[in-house]
Amino acid sequence: MVTLVVRKTIRASAERLFTAWTDPAQLELWWGPRGVQCTGAEVDLRIGGSYRIANQFPDGKILWITGEFEMIEPPRKLVYTWRIETEKNTSERVTVQFEPRGDVTEVIVTHERIPNEALRDRHQQGWIGCLEGLAKYLEARLRQGTPLTPATFLVAACSWV
Repeated sequence: MVTLVVRKTIRASAERLFTAWTDPAQLELWWGPRGVQCTGAEVDLRIGGSYRIANQFPDGKILWITGEFEMIEPPRKLVYTWRIETEKNTSERVTVQFEPRGDVTEVIVTHERIPNEALRDRHQQGWIGCLEGLAKYLEARLRQGTPLTPATFLVAACSWV
């Protein structure tokens, strides 16, 4: 088993980041590595509660990630199991920490119990893409000064290119 740690500093409070990570409506706006769209999110935010996140790939295939919350410490920490919904016998663990650093927050994702290095490398690319999407989402939200809908987020995100 191998472990992966990915870090990104984002211009947002720990509270905003924690909410973006745990609110299904917001998750759908930013979740997913490049080329993958979140087409559904369900979150039962309590110890023992479950979550499901739908990842739609460019070929149209949808892969559901699911797990259960093991620790919830708003707005600083989440710990949950992680598995592909169709793979019932494997369970990895993800810890997400939100560490305030002045007017920014360092997001630290620790993904444990990964079966092999090849899968760790794929997870690394996925987490990097997710954190980039989260940063763009919150930066656009900050610039807009209002909550973003999918349409206004796309307009704001495309305006940076």
